[in-house]
Amino acid sequence: MKTLQPTFFLFVFVPFVKSAPPIQQEPVQFYEYDTDVTMGSLMQQDYEMQSKDIRKDGTNVSLDTALRLQADDSDLSVRPTKDTNLPTCLLCVCLSGSVYCEEIDIEAVPPLPKETAYLYARFNKIKRIAVSDFADITTLRRIDFSGNRIEEIEDGAFSKLLLLEELSLAENRLVKLPVLPPKLTTFNANQNRIKSRGIKANAFKKLTNLAYLYLGHNALESVPLNLPESLRILHLQYNNITTITDDTFCKSNNTRYIRTRMDEIRMEGNPILLAKHVNAFSCLRTLPVGTYY
Repeated sequence: MKTLQPTFFLFVFVPFVKSAPPIQQEPVQFYEYDTDVTMGSLMQQDYEMQSKDIRKDGTNVSLDTALRLQADDSDLSVRPTKDTNLPTCLLCVCLSGSVYCEEIDIEAVPPLPKETAYLYARFNKIKRIAVSDFADITTLRRIDFSGNRIEEIEDGAFSKLLLLEELSLAENRLVKLPVLPPKLTTFNANQNRIKSRGIKANAFKKLTNLAYLYLGHNALESVPLNLPESLRILHLQYNNITTITDDTFCKSNNTRYIRTRMDEIRMEGNPILLAKHVNAFSCLRTLPVGTYY
C-alpha cells in the first residue's frame, strides 16, 4: 500500500502542471554607478574627459584642448594698459635693451631704463620732446617716434645721444628740425609740416655719417643746404620746391667734382621743371626723379 502512494500522486497531479513559458531576453544596457547614462553617453563622456587631459610632453593633444590652452595662455599674458602711472616696463615691453611702447596712447616719452639702446614709440599721442627725456640715456642707437603728434622738440633734446644712428620723426606735426646728433646714418622726417626756414643752414653739414635723408611730403621751398658727402639717398618728393642752384648738389667752381656716393634723389611732385637746371646735376651719376618737361 505504501508503494502505491507516490505512484498515485504523480498520476493525479502531473497532468495539471503546465510547462513554464520561455524567458524573454531583453536588450542589455550597460550602466555605471547606478546612473541612467547609457554606454553611448559614457563613451562621449570618456572622450570629453580625455580631451581635458593635458599631457606634459605636449603630444597627442586634441584640437579642443589646444584651443583651450591657447585661450588660457592669453589670459595669463599682460594686457595692454593706458595707465601711464605704471613703471615703463609694465606699460611697455622691455627686452634686451629694446623698449617697445607702440600704440598705447602715451602722451609723453616714458622714463627709460638706462641701458636702453632701441626705443620704438610709434603711433601714440606724444606732442613734445624735452631735453630731460634723454638726459641720462647715453646708450640709445635707434629712436622711432613715427605716427605721433609731435609739434615741438627742444634744442639739445638729442645732443647727448652720441651713439644714436637712426632717428625717425615721420608722420608728425613738426615745422622745424632740432639739432641732430653727429653720428646719425638715417634720418626720417617724412610727412610733417617742415618749411625751409625751419632747417638751419648747417643742419646736416657736420653729419658725416648720414647716408639716408627722408624729407618727403613736407612744405620745403628749396633743397636743404650743405648736404654731407656721405649722403646716398635723398627724398624730397611732394614739397613746394621752386628753386635750385648749381651749388645745391654740385660745386660750380669745380667741374671735375663728382658725388660718388649719391645713388638716388627723388623730387617728383614739386612745382619745378628740372630740365631748366641741368647744370645743377652735372656732378651726379644719375638724374633726380622728377619732372623734366
